[in-house]
Amino acid sequence: MAEVLPHGILEICVVVGASHEKLKEICQAIPKDGIRSHCYLSPEIRSVHVPPFVSKEDSRFGNSDQSFTRISRRRSFKKKKELKHTNPVATNANVDHIESQSEEFSIPSNIDLQGLPQLCFPGELQIETEAKEDRYHFLVFTDVFGTRTYGVAVQFYRLIEEGNSFQHGQTNWNVHNQRMSTLYAPFSVCVISKFPYYTAFKDCLSSLMVHAKTCQELDFDHKVRQFAAKLALVPSPPSGTLHLVFNLNPLLIVLPSREDPNYPVADLDIHLPLLCFKPKCILQILTCILMEQRIVFLSADWALLTLVAECFILYLHPLQWQHTYVPILSKEMMDFLMAPTAFLMGCHIDYFKEVKSEIEGLILVNIDEGTITFSNLAATEPDIPEIPSQAAECFAQRIESLQLHYDLELSHLGSSTDISNLRMRRRNWQQNLNLTIQELFLVLVVNMFRDVSDYLNYEYRVFNSEEFLKTRTVSDQPFYKKVLETYIFHSFLKARLSRKMDAFSHMELRICPESNRVKMRDNPRRPTMEQMVMRREYHFDHLVTKRFAASMPNLPVDIWQEISAEHLSIRKNKSEHAMKKSTKSVTLKLPEFRSPLNYSSVIAWYTDFINLLSKAINTTGQECSSLLARYYYLRGLAYLMQGKYLEALSDFQNLYKTDLDIFPKELVKKVIGVLPPDQHSQAGRKPELKRLISIMLEKERNVTASDEHVKKFELPKTHMHQEDFLKRIQESGIVKDVGTILRLFNALTIGHLKQIDPETFRDFYNFWKESEAEAHEVNLPLEVIEYLDKNESVFKLSSAVRTNYGVGKIALTQKRLFLLKEGRPGYVEISKFRDIMEVENVSVMFFPLRIPGLKIKTALKEPFVGNLKTERDLWQLIVKEMWAGRTMADKHKDPQYIQEALTNVLLMDAVVGCTQSRAIYAASKLAYFDQMRNLVVPKTTLETLKHKINPSADQTSPQAVNALLYAPGNPNYPEEGANANPKLWCALSEGKVVLMDAASWCIQQHCIQVGNSKLNCMLGVDSSQLWIGSQDSCIYIINTCSMSCNKQLTEHCTDVTDMVLEDQGSNLSQKCVYSCSLDGSVICWDVSTLQIKTNFQLSNCHRLTAIKLHNCMLWCCEY
Repeated sequence: MAEVLPHGILEICVVVGASHEKLKEICQAIPKDGIRSHCYLSPEIRSVHVPPFVSKEDSRFGNSDQSFTRISRRRSFKKKKELKHTNPVATNANVDHIESQSEEFSIPSNIDLQGLPQLCFPGELQIETEAKEDRYHFLVFTDVFGTRTYGVAVQFYRLIEEGNSFQHGQTNWNVHNQRMSTLYAPFSVCVISKFPYYTAFKDCLSSLMVHAKTCQELDFDHKVRQFAAKLALVPSPPSGTLHLVFNLNPLLIVLPSREDPNYPVADLDIHLPLLCFKPKCILQILTCILMEQRIVFLSADWALLTLVAECFILYLHPLQWQHTYVPILSKEMMDFLMAPTAFLMGCHIDYFKEVKSEIEGLILVNIDEGTITFSNLAATEPDIPEIPSQAAECFAQRIESLQLHYDLELSHLGSSTDISNLRMRRRNWQQNLNLTIQELFLVLVVNMFRDVSDYLNYEYRVFNSEEFLKTRTVSDQPFYKKVLETYIFHSFLKARLSRKMDAFSHMELRICPESNRVKMRDNPRRPTMEQMVMRREYHFDHLVTKRFAASMPNLPVDIWQEISAEHLSIRKNKSEHAMKKSTKSVTLKLPEFRSPLNYSSVIAWYTDFINLLSKAINTTGQECSSLLARYYYLRGLAYLMQGKYLEALSDFQNLYKTDLDIFPKELVKKVIGVLPPDQHSQAGRKPELKRLISIMLEKERNVTASDEHVKKFELPKTHMHQEDFLKRIQESGIVKDVGTILRLFNALTIGHLKQIDPETFRDFYNFWKESEAEAHEVNLPLEVIEYLDKNESVFKLSSAVRTNYGVGKIALTQKRLFLLKEGRPGYVEISKFRDIMEVENVSVMFFPLRIPGLKIKTALKEPFVGNLKTERDLWQLIVKEMWAGRTMADKHKDPQYIQEALTNVLLMDAVVGCTQSRAIYAASKLAYFDQMRNLVVPKTTLETLKHKINPSADQTSPQAVNALLYAPGNPNYPEEGANANPKLWCALSEGKVVLMDAASWCIQQHCIQVGNSKLNCMLGVDSSQLWIGSQDSCIYIINTCSMSCNKQLTEHCTDVTDMVLEDQGSNLSQKCVYSCSLDGSVICWDVSTLQIKTNFQLSNCHRLTAIKLHNCMLWCCEY
């Protein structure tokens, strides 16, 4: 059972110093040789303290003051010593202690003690004639699986007293010298944890030093052991706004939580690099990390090496460093720098000249001077390109506004006499600054990589890197060419292809307003008129000149509007203000530790902790469900430590339906797996626990390995039959719709066997991409742009032709045809597609030739005639297809038809461009709407149909719509943009939920996954909660702000078929929801607490399908 118990923040505590024999040797040599200045020694492990420190077995045998017990699941480390009995008289206590010296230490499997002494003393360990100030530094350990553990070490000096060696408080030698000189021996205490609580552990060790440095040597080991035992009790707070505080006299220690679960813990001053380096230098270092160079940080301060390296790791979140990471190298480890692979290491500045002159290809970052140099024996510096210019510009502007000096914050404040108040004030300032800096660097990362999503194929997990590179500016391409080949970027792609809603995804949604995304989804492959105006307006020398090479117009793809740094900064400040206003941190002070820490006092401490949490749960308002979830989490851990497993599972059950983000799934599975039979049967008699156990066991059985591969798009090298061609086209991102692809296959195989050779596919693909690039290069004059709608895009231009309207190029948008006149630029509208009456081929007499022409008749003006020559037949197909698409879109109230018609038109153009013979006939196979134009729509449909939408437009095949929910917008707040628009939630098959903007009818949020079963019903409880009833008997709760599902209600046993809201007021506490399931069960939920208020079972009801509230009565419908 011990194997399932959760750990506190402490993994292991180690005392390091000179060996007992060396200290004895030095003391004995003093009378003969005197004191040698700078006597260097080798550090060794003096004692090891590993939790658990007490156990129930100790109390049974009366060993209540045993240091710690061992557990078999950890590997052994045996510290062997020679036992020399210089004193012939030994007491029983001494004999017991000597025997314990050779006992077996159980060390966590991911910690290697062999190199720890050198890391605790990375410089030199030497005897001094006077005590020096305590010094702290920080360590990071990485095992073979990439799991990191963190250490904080303090170096301090203790007086070597005559006749005593600092060894377990044991007198081991006697030196008789009346004039013994004063000597100080250095020692180190290192605390190692799974959590990077750098500041907290530094404070803990500072508190220890207050007592340990003044105590007798006999008491030192005991104090360290008690210190470690206290830390082993303290849990790590879950992500959220709840911070933990505990007392280690004389300091109060704060364990900060991750306020955002998408960020790692940041318990350090992450503005340190901003004090050491200029912004340009910081961007260079980030570039080196992104390109996986061999990087070495150097400083005269060991502490800065780890802190600065950790800050740069945090700056790139959620991108993660995948290679060797050793922020501190001791003198004995310097040969690590010879490694040929990428690494990030740190060493003392004293080795700078040696490293620079002897090792080739290193990036040397001097923290003390704020510079970057290169060690290259060939005298040529490595090619490190600059970060993309637009992202760098935005970063440079925003970083100037940061206030990095705490003293400036104090200028208007009075002096405080309370040290706790001073520390808290400093901590709050640092916490706010950390959040600001983290967001600043996250915006930088998003600005560098936000366009990546436009070149992803999620179904086939393909990234079209070649097309992505083509859309970068010439100056930015060297950066992307190198970064795209790294493991860091590969891991980032995995998360994007898995649609992970991490910090990057949320920031993407924040820095681009919904209104812009909605407007641009209609035409994802071409710049709109609005974008053209912006390009002319800003005139940045380094503005990204993007050529959109995304997929078809019937595939909604987020295309980001180019936003100036000023606009971005304003938007960011608003979001920051809103975030700070909405989130307020709460501090929970842990019970005081009892002394001595034996089994009974530890159990009593957990009892106090449980009582404290129970009181907090009872006094917390029901609207604070997030805070309640954190209390349940901590109380569940405390119950586990007391061995009360059923109580722990009850708390975890409350947590499961309150906040899945912090639910300890693996821990709960382990607890269920080791439950004794009697407790398992007790749990089976409690419906909620029984349900939790069944869910955990069912999920364990259904676990399948997730597909995390990333594939680069490559052109085919073999002949393709229809099935293979379908897959290749979908992988390329050109189009997803199966019917359209099959028509394309028929068009490309006219006159051939029903297979496509690699050359034909390559020609088609290249023509398609070239056409997109050429269309993007169209730069209309302002005199023309003002005639077009701001969301219109030019999709095709003809050659210069003579027409009855003048000489120019015929331009096609999604709404109209117009003539772009040559010479003096001008705009002449030919016709909107809905106004066309007839399209026909004509021959224009131009003696002695007859030139093929195209005639377009409209009801509003004289017919248009253009001498299109060889382009006539293609333009006839194009115009007729767009005309038919517009007609059907109006009849069926479905604007998606226009998008599909555009798809067909551009495919026709590509087919004609890559086909040698019968090109027009082949292209005609794609004229789908022209062939369907005479499809009759019933009169009743025409009279009643208001709008038709396709929520599965982003899917490879049509999806069934199982439920719909309309949510009114906020018209009173137009500054919210698309947030003010009404929304339509669509539940598709296999647990997919799509959100559509009900004003523009564009997809606003793609595929929120809630389970894998059919979704039967949806209910909007308030503006931030959407409840969804599923066929798998769960009620899923979506947070409409984060667009994620982190709450579930699991009390139903069969399909959840309907839900209804009883609203008695504006507060959540005044609302309740009735839900029903197919077996006749009805449950009333308290919305604020997610607890069951009442439930009942309808007798003789086996197919309950609907419920409704009317006149305070609940009506139930059985089918």
